[in-house]
Amino acid sequence: MRTELKKDENIVFVTGPHWFTLTLPVLYTFAGILIAIFLSVYLWFLWFIILIPGLYLTYKIIDRRNNIWAVTNLRVIDEEGVFSLSAKESPLDKINNVSYTQSFWGRIFGYGNVEIQTAAEAGETDSFIVQKPRQLKDSITHMQEEYKKSQSRRHAEELADAISDEQQEERVDIAAEIEKLHELKLKGIITDEEFQKRKEKLLNS
Repeated sequence: MRTELKKDENIVFVTGPHWFTLTLPVLYTFAGILIAIFLSVYLWFLWFIILIPGLYLTYKIIDRRNNIWAVTNLRVIDEEGVFSLSAKESPLDKINNVSYTQSFWGRIFGYGNVEIQTAAEAGETDSFIVQKPRQLKDSITHMQEEYKKSQSRRHAEELADAISDEQQEERVDIAAEIEKLHELKLKGIITDEEFQKRKEKLLNS
């Protein structure tokens, strides 16, 4: 994957187009080679034409390798491109629904189409002839649940820290008040009995 990961981001699942996507390029390449060989019998200098279908097939293999869908603990990343990089991402908390479909042959050979609906401007992303579509869908929904749990834990920790800070401030205020009362007792402004009563009242508040 060429997209840079964020802090504390981990890759959970990666897949890409099924090898079926290379079927037509292979057929075109094979046909091109046959035609080039046939023509070169009459025109020997046309042998170089064989390079063209070979280069085309090489390009499609690299393109398939670079076209991936990656699921992390924060988002779903869709990358593609050979000479350049095009990447789309869908944050887990913005994904509304994930579904997949498989034809008869898709179930046999392990490919299908995946649809991701998001609350972002893109709205909907369709991926066709995906390798392991069910695993892609399950990985997204599983990480959505884990993301919600982590968010809940984070909010709970923040709330606990806030309550702890408030309690700490209250303890500091009570200690300061008791210290003032002690000074008043030492100066004889209040009696020891009054000091004890006010001290207990502060501690019980």
